[in-house]
Amino acid sequence: MRFAPSAEQRGFAASLRELLSSADIASWAGGRGEDRRRLLWSKLGDAGATALGTPEKFGGFGADALDLVIGFEELGRAAAPGPLVESIAVLPALLPGTPDENRVAALASGEQIGALAMPPHVPFAVDGDLADTAYVVAGSALHRAVFVQEQSSVDTTRRLMQAAPGELVAEGVDSVLAFDLGALATAAQILGAGFTLLDRAVEYAKQRSQFGRPIGSFQAVKHHLADTAVGLELARPLLFGAALAVRDGLPTRGRDVSAAKVACTDAAYLAARVSLQVHGAIGYTAEYDLALWLTKVRALVSSWGTQREHRDRVAAALRPGQRP
Repeated sequence: MRFAPSAEQRGFAASLRELLSSADIASWAGGRGEDRRRLLWSKLGDAGATALGTPEKFGGFGADALDLVIGFEELGRAAAPGPLVESIAVLPALLPGTPDENRVAALASGEQIGALAMPPHVPFAVDGDLADTAYVVAGSALHRAVFVQEQSSVDTTRRLMQAAPGELVAEGVDSVLAFDLGALATAAQILGAGFTLLDRAVEYAKQRSQFGRPIGSFQAVKHHLADTAVGLELARPLLFGAALAVRDGLPTRGRDVSAAKVACTDAAYLAARVSLQVHGAIGYTAEYDLALWLTKVRALVSSWGTQREHRDRVAAALRPGQRP
């Protein structure tokens, strides 16, 4: 079983990172910027990122779950806004075979943006008002979403729309696979954000001086940064292992996805705490770019399943006689 990304996957990640770095997403913190988001979405479509979860017959390019997590890690590194998980990872798996499967190609190309709620694990549709099409999954039934009201988010680049089931689109959709894909993509996204927080903390520790020395030279700071790096690096194999379980349809898929979500979230949350501590008072200011990643991580901690829900899922799978 191969865990390391191939040369082609590393090349795709590098090109996506270059595209996202040129978008200056950090300048959008605190604002809604709908026009700029749609411009970014169009660029993601041109780069092939919006087609990562789409089958080839609907305009995808043969990517698998490992490609998906590699792409979402880069999206997380850049703190990219929008309903990325729902539009790129989940809806392309839900809509084929339904009356709305003709929308999959538009989602893959980046021409349209999709949003989704899946109560109780996904109670709100992220950026539903930005989306061209929005849905609610109730059990195994797919409905069009009827938005009730907007809820605030700790991440000011996100709009959370409370949604109710509207017109029935299809019954018998695979909501379990959809949830696994959503949790997997979210795990990759939050892990990417954690790596950026670590990188920024390391750079700041090299530049900020105290008592005539860079604070990065102090042993206590080194230990915190090292622990953060270890946590992030150890979470990646679990993420890749879960991606392979999804790709190959292994019976341990649910357990592996939940384990990856727990590990990536814990590691990224530690990165957020350490980065904030290293930056000191400036890290608490909303105007400083660090806030974009801090609030993104905080928002993603409970997205597509809380830590408790995923830990319970892993524990249930490990009990004798239980299904994974």
